[in-house]
This record gives sequence, C-alpha cells and structure tokens, in this order.
Amino acid sequence: MLPLHAGPGDQIAPFTPVRLLTAWTFEPVLLGVIVALAALYLYGVHKLRARGDKWSRGRTFAFVGLGLGSAVIATQSALGTYDTVLLSVHMAQHMVLSMLTPLMMALGAPVTLALRTLPARPRKWLLSVLHSRFAKVMCFPLIGFTLFVLSPWALYFSGWYDATLRSAALHDLLHVHFILIGALFFWPLLGLDPVPGRVIYPFRLILIFLTLPFHAFLGITIMSANTLIAEDWYTSFGRSWPPSPLHDQYIAGGLLWGSGDIVGLVFFGVLFVQWVKESQREARREDRRLDRLEEQARRSGQAPR
Repeated sequence: MLPLHAGPGDQIAPFTPVRLLTAWTFEPVLLGVIVALAALYLYGVHKLRARGDKWSRGRTFAFVGLGLGSAVIATQSALGTYDTVLLSVHMAQHMVLSMLTPLMMALGAPVTLALRTLPARPRKWLLSVLHSRFAKVMCFPLIGFTLFVLSPWALYFSGWYDATLRSAALHDLLHVHFILIGALFFWPLLGLDPVPGRVIYPFRLILIFLTLPFHAFLGITIMSANTLIAEDWYTSFGRSWPPSPLHDQYIAGGLLWGSGDIVGLVFFGVLFVQWVKESQREARREDRRLDRLEEQARRSGQAPR
C-alpha cells in the first residue's frame, strides 16, 4: 500500500488493472466528511418519511450513491492512491470531483431536503444564507462559469498544482476546491434547489455549451506541451514502468478533453429535457387557465376576455 500521499523515494508498484481495483488508501478526514454528509442526508430523508411526506428514492441515490459515492472512489480508491504519481490519474480524479460529484449531489436536492426537515431556527439561518448578497454573487451563473473554466488554467500553469503535490493539507483542499467550484457552476443551472442564480433555460444551455471549447482547448494544450507540468516532482520518482511522464501528460490532456465534453453534453441533454418538461407543464397550466375562463364565461353568459 502506498502512503497517503506518495512522494519521491516511496516504493511505488506499477499501475495495473489489478492495482486499479485493489490499491485503496483511506484518508480519515475526507472519508469522515463524506460519511457525515451521507448520514445527515439519510437522517433528513428518514425524518421526512416518518411524518408521512414523500421523498424520491432517485434523489437519495443520486446524492448518496452517485454523488458522495463518486467522491469516495475519487479520493479513497486507486485514483486517490496514485493521484500524486500519475498526472493522468489525477486528471481522472479532477473530472470526477469537479463534474460528476457536484452534478449528482445537485440532483439529490439537499437544500430542499434541509429546508423541509430542519428545525425553525437552523432553517431560518439557511434561508438567511440563501438570500444573502454573498450567495447571490457567488451563485450568479457567469461567476460560476468563469471559476469553472479558468481555475484549471490557473492551477496547471502556475505553481499551485506543484504546491498541492508537496503538501497533504493543500492536496486535500484541492479536492474540496474541485467539488465547490463544480457545485457553484452546476447547482444554479440545474435549478432543483432554491439557490440564487437560476436563469432561463436558453441561457443555461448556452453556458453549458460554452464549457466545451474551454475543456477542449485546455486538454489539447496539455497534450501538445513539450514541457512537463510539475516536472521536478514527476521525474524525481524515477519510475521504470510505463507510461513515461510525457506520455502520461498526453493521456491526462486527452482525459480532460474527452471526459469534459462527454459530461458537458450529457448535462446539456439533461437541461434540454428539463426545458421541454417545463414547457409542457406551462402549457398544461395555461390550458387549465383558459378552461376556467371558458367555464366562468359559460356560467355568466359572457364571452371570455
């Protein structure tokens, strides 16, 4: 088993399909936070159902199973074990934490669950946060979009990423950063929770579509680079097993490009389906309104306006 954060001088087994399944490294702080979030969510669901209210099993599975579950896999499995050894593994972890995890957590609508189950005072505090100026600014879609597309450029083409490799605390904070930035971007666009920043569907679709070229350009830039990101760190391992550091970086860029486009297109499709369903609901509401007007006009003998 590798240390929590492998570094130069550590004995590192080759990254093989068997190691992908077996090389788990449990980090107690991150795992504790994930377990606590799962417990709070499940307690909220239990409290809701105990008083006779319904809560979708799909939402519970999205938040706990897919959202928090993907965070566990990204940080505790072989992805977490080798994320300081291979840039390609780190990049796979990056995409899971910044896209899949926050998107699935948003589908679980945890804010809605909290508002329906919290006692009066904590609920009032949560509402105060949601209505605060800070929340309105941070949840403004263009702010989330800017942070989402530009922070990877700042991370990989500055000294920040190298610093996270050399500090366990910064490394853990980077994982949190990925999830928070993804949440700021996805949560208002998905629109299931009553968070600030929700906008009309055409604008949501445009923002998602605009992320595609940014991911592609960053991925291609990393793939075509002749110098290594965090070169001193990765070359100091002296690995004798493939891939070479430069080829590993090429794979990392391809993962960023391909996975970013795939998740972006899936989310684009989710938003489009939501838009169609919302339009259908609005059409049914309008039909019911017109039916009421016709009924009132028939009863009063007057033509509806």
